[in-house]
Amino acid sequence: MNEKNIKIPLDLMKQTIYVLEHFAGFFEGRPDFCDRALRSDYENVLYAFYDKRDSLRLREAYAKIIFAKDEDSRHDARMGYLSDKRLIKGDF
Repeated sequence: MNEKNIKIPLDLMKQTIYVLEHFAGFFEGRPDFCDRALRSDYENVLYAFYDKRDSLRLREAYAKIIFAKDEDSRHDARMGYLSDKRLIKGDF
């Protein structure tokens, strides 16, 4: 497959995550509803969107450090970034 990147609006990405998360509840308890390949594709897509959402969150938190107006704001932004990173990536 030729991998190309596209841009989608953030609201559409959030809405897609919401819809996919609610399908997860629909699939539960219905193993015969879809085959394993479809379930695997579904999970791959959902987790790819989670990864993208998390990357955007970290990028926004990092930008707050860069554009802080003073040292106190920069410190607070750095602590927020490290907290977000710890939640997303696990303890480091």
